[in-house]
Amino acid sequence: MQIIDILVNCPSIAVAQQISDALLDQKLIACSNRYAPIQSAYVWNGAIQRKEEHPLLLKTQADLAQQVEDAVRALHPYEVPPIIRMEITANADYLQWVHDVTRTP
Repeated sequence: MQIIDILVNCPSIAVAQQISDALLDQKLIACSNRYAPIQSAYVWNGAIQRKEEHPLLLKTQADLAQQVEDAVRALHPYEVPPIIRMEITANADYLQWVHDVTRTP
């Protein structure tokens, strides 16, 4: 059983909650963690931008990664949302729980 974490920065708490709730309802993720706001700096349209963002960590089966990404893209207001996949290792009972509460790919 392989699971992954997917990190997505969101422009607001409301967007982070909307994405989390939708993916939980669809059984695409087992859980999410929303972290304290961060200050992001990035280049967009040739200029440096500085914005507050809300990191959202999504936990799912590796086999559901593309479905999660597609759902995030559909819900996220950014033209190019950051969707960062990270392979993780975890204890066996946690791995089993993630698989039990998410849909079968």
